[in-house]
Amino acid sequence: MSPARRILLFNKPWGVLSQFTDRDGRPVLADYIDAPGVFPAGRLDRDSEGLMLLTDDGRFQARVSDPRHKMSKTYWVQVEGVPNERALGALRAGVELRDGLTLPAKVQLMDPDQRIWPRVPPIRERKEIPTQWLALTISEGRNRQVRRMTAAVGHPTLRLIRYRIGSWTIDGLAPGEWRMLSS
Repeated sequence: MSPARRILLFNKPWGVLSQFTDRDGRPVLADYIDAPGVFPAGRLDRDSEGLMLLTDDGRFQARVSDPRHKMSKTYWVQVEGVPNERALGALRAGVELRDGLTLPAKVQLMDPDQRIWPRVPPIRERKEIPTQWLALTISEGRNRQVRRMTAAVGHPTLRLIRYRIGSWTIDGLAPGEWRMLSS
């Protein structure tokens, strides 16, 4: 009988690299996670926040991070301006990017609530331009895809939080906190 696979859920703060070491001394996973033998299943850009999965199971790691498996991911996205139905429809239909048409996304406007914590440092805000939060679900994983999609429909991303990967969420995890699961 093989040992149970370990899965670690981590709410990555803004500015932290999705790796355990960095020659330049920037914040990394090791500054937050003390769990030998687990490795990131996928990555999250330094300027993005939210859920990361780490595991000690290489096959599971590949399944989560490989875009061919189309594991859905939900992001909370604060964009510049308030998208109209045309912009939302474009996201739902698929957006043409330099590397091709994206798969259709699920998207809806959302109200920021107590689940969204203040970012340190705060985003830049301009008094004359409103912002809007979106819940955006995609099932592919191109480089900086969500940011490129919102920019393509005229609403640049100001803040990006990954809320969900597959069936796992950041519910109950403050920024910088992690929880180990076994399966």
